[in-house]
Amino acid sequence: MAGMSTKQAEGDPMMEINMTPLIDVMLVLLTLLIITLPIQTHAVKLDMPAGPGHESPIKPVVVNLGIDFDGTILWNGSAVDRGTLDSYFYDAGLADPQPEIHLNPNKLARYDTVAKVLADAQRLGVKKIGFVGLDQYMQ
Repeated sequence: MAGMSTKQAEGDPMMEINMTPLIDVMLVLLTLLIITLPIQTHAVKLDMPAGPGHESPIKPVVVNLGIDFDGTILWNGSAVDRGTLDSYFYDAGLADPQPEIHLNPNKLARYDTVAKVLADAQRLGVKKIGFVGLDQYMQ
């Protein structure tokens, strides 16, 4: 009965368990668990552009891609349908260097239309695409 103590209070014997050895065992097990777990590395793979010494002498073509409030897609100012846009994206994905596509959606354009255009560009291998004209959203 080394781990238990007896006390006499109001005539009833009271038995209490000494919790210190149990806590010590739990701390040892927790320490072993932490030590044996593999270290998790959280990494995000990014394709970063090359440094300033690796610039291509050929300047890429800039394509202005607009999305109007009614869902009309404009490729360099000319209205195109989704099939034609896909063929343009396919050609842009194969080009070397790829053209820079500057996406300028109207602030009233539906998110669904913009998301579909971006998904089509990604699916067809376009890597150089970015938003321009974001100052219209600040007003």
